[in-house]
Amino acid sequence: MSFKIGDMAVYPAHGVGVVQAIETKVFGSGKQESYYILRILDTGITIMIPMGNASQVGLRGIMDATAVRSVYKILKEREVELEPKPWNRRYRQYMEKLKSGSPFEIAEVFRNLLLLKSEKALSFGERKMLDSARSLLVKEISIAKSVSEEAVEADLRRFLNL
Repeated sequence: MSFKIGDMAVYPAHGVGVVQAIETKVFGSGKQESYYILRILDTGITIMIPMGNASQVGLRGIMDATAVRSVYKILKEREVELEPKPWNRRYRQYMEKLKSGSPFEIAEVFRNLLLLKSEKALSFGERKMLDSARSLLVKEISIAKSVSEEAVEADLRRFLNL
């Protein structure tokens, strides 16, 4: 997938960003490489992503309406088997899913942590992960649906009973 200046894109674990520029750098060996300059909306950080490696690092476009419906379906699912594993193993597994950049895996993490939270208190790391998953989903869904983040939060509260 290729992006143009002004396009929105999702960079795994960082969230939604806007392609601010496309630059070409020449290295000492004479080799040149083109980069997407991506500014992450939530944090304002700027990331240079080699255009040739964009798909390998997981850079992708904003999800479409079908993907949003699939994410909502994952979030609404309540008959989920939560394996009773030590929190640190669960934390590592969930971090892998967040870093994947897949909205479906992020939705699973968000849902599972919400279900776990209803059963017991979450650790500090799990609470931070829950907030991160929520933030990643809300930002992307709001852009995908062209609605405010507050409207997405209201949708989530309504069907997740938050």
